[in-house]
Amino acid sequence: MEEPRSYPDEEGPKHWSNSRYEYVMKLRQAALKSARDMWADYILFVDADNILTNPDTLSLLMAENKTVIAPMLDSRAAYSNFWCGMTSQGYYKRTPAYIPIRKRDRRGCFAVPMVHSTFLIDLRKEASWDLTFYPPHPDYTWSFDDIIVFAFSCKQAEVQMFVCNKDVYGYLPVPLRSHSTLRDEAESFMHAQLEVMVKNPPVEPSQYVSVPPKIPDKMGFDEVFMINLKHRTDRRDRMLQTLYEQQIECKIVEAVDGKAMNSSEVEALGIKMLPGYQDPYHGRPLTKGELGCFLSHYKIWKEIVERGLEKSVVFEDDLRFEIFFKRRLMNLMYDLEDEGLDWDLIYIGRKRMQVEHPEKSVPHVRNLVEADYSYWTLAYVISLQGAQKLLAAEPLSKMLPVDEFLPVMFDKHPVSEYKKHFENRNLLAFSVEPLLIYPTHYTGDDGYISDTETSVVWNNEKVKTDWDRAKSQKMKEQQELKNEAAQILWERSGLPSTMRDCWFLLSLLLWITKYSPPGGDLRRILSLSSMMGCRTWGQMSRFWSCCHFICLLPTYFLGHLKDSCSRQ
Repeated sequence: MEEPRSYPDEEGPKHWSNSRYEYVMKLRQAALKSARDMWADYILFVDADNILTNPDTLSLLMAENKTVIAPMLDSRAAYSNFWCGMTSQGYYKRTPAYIPIRKRDRRGCFAVPMVHSTFLIDLRKEASWDLTFYPPHPDYTWSFDDIIVFAFSCKQAEVQMFVCNKDVYGYLPVPLRSHSTLRDEAESFMHAQLEVMVKNPPVEPSQYVSVPPKIPDKMGFDEVFMINLKHRTDRRDRMLQTLYEQQIECKIVEAVDGKAMNSSEVEALGIKMLPGYQDPYHGRPLTKGELGCFLSHYKIWKEIVERGLEKSVVFEDDLRFEIFFKRRLMNLMYDLEDEGLDWDLIYIGRKRMQVEHPEKSVPHVRNLVEADYSYWTLAYVISLQGAQKLLAAEPLSKMLPVDEFLPVMFDKHPVSEYKKHFENRNLLAFSVEPLLIYPTHYTGDDGYISDTETSVVWNNEKVKTDWDRAKSQKMKEQQELKNEAAQILWERSGLPSTMRDCWFLLSLLLWITKYSPPGGDLRRILSLSSMMGCRTWGQMSRFWSCCHFICLLPTYFLGHLKDSCSRQ
């Protein structure tokens, strides 16, 4: 089919007019007809901007033995290539079943009213013979949309659509608005490629696709630094590829490996710990990993001052970028220059620690706030003046973690004892809001490794600090057990949702009246449900049904359970 250069009823290159929908329907129908003519057993439809990363996707879908089945694709948001609900007019309907499937809290192959973008049709099945993309079914009166037309065709042919989320199959970009530009579309697809690289190797372009050359630059900054431990080649390679895809040029700064430093080296640098410092979570002193992290940033501050760099960006190597990162950061810097704002440091990735009060917005500068107490040094913009202030504080003689030091320097640290050791706390610190950078992994995620937390105490190599790793593994095991138990209970119940809700209420009432501890009431019961990770009525139903079953066990175990509940 000849591809039209434009459509007579379109309002722009991103506007889906009826003519555009009709053209796509005809393309899909032509592909379906071609597959039938060659007596193909299957046909796999994949939109051009969908990225399949699992090489076993096709065989896994075929093994499910469904007429129409889609692999659930991930994205940077809740969006995916299936619906769990549909209105009587054929439009999307929000349902409580969607998020548990999308987040893989429930795993399996699920009957749904809509799959799109990437899906497999089993042409061997007789039911598939009546499926069509174009023309629409004679009884079709819904919106003229290719995915809805096909869903209606499946419904009329009594073919159930399925989505499978048993594995990770690939990614797709979140749809943009109709007024978005082709540049927005290209950058959105590029961001999907960046998301793939968080946990997978880079996606290689097809040999049949012409990829325009990339010309990296420094985004208007004097320097772009990227901190990386020499032995963490995996992180370095991923970050270099990620920055290259965004056409960002960087200078690699070899991170200081604090774990490899001995006491003599620490003393030679004049390093002394801040008196009285203790980690707020673990009550421990500084780790060697945190020591190396501080010295890595300190080395960059020194280079900024020595080279007289007016404005620079600092990246760590364990981060992921938000969509349109480069453009948004450059626009922010243009706004700062236009407003003439005096600044020293701007977080572009952080963990906000003070959440009780909103941070003050900066007048006339979009998406910028005055930074309050914050953790992490994932990424930030720093000025020459800012680097000079940080060095002038002589932090090596009173060291604490770098993400504790910075809030001290802009006078927002909650521990006044720490601030007494630094006289000039006049760093002008701001933060992008919403953030442009996030970590690749959080505590508890698969693949989570912290080079700062998983270490040893700075002055005693016999004291290991694997709390983060232990917590991560424990959280992972607990989550796996919880998901597995919930899935088994749900699948074996064989009850409609209404009956499960009734069972939940019955179980809950029986528990309250017979087994709740002295003073127990509904509020405490719901509180315990929340502590156990229950966020929906369905999760609470499964949890309290288990509790009711447990209550039928011997008296000894019941007494022990009552003691446990009393302590909670």
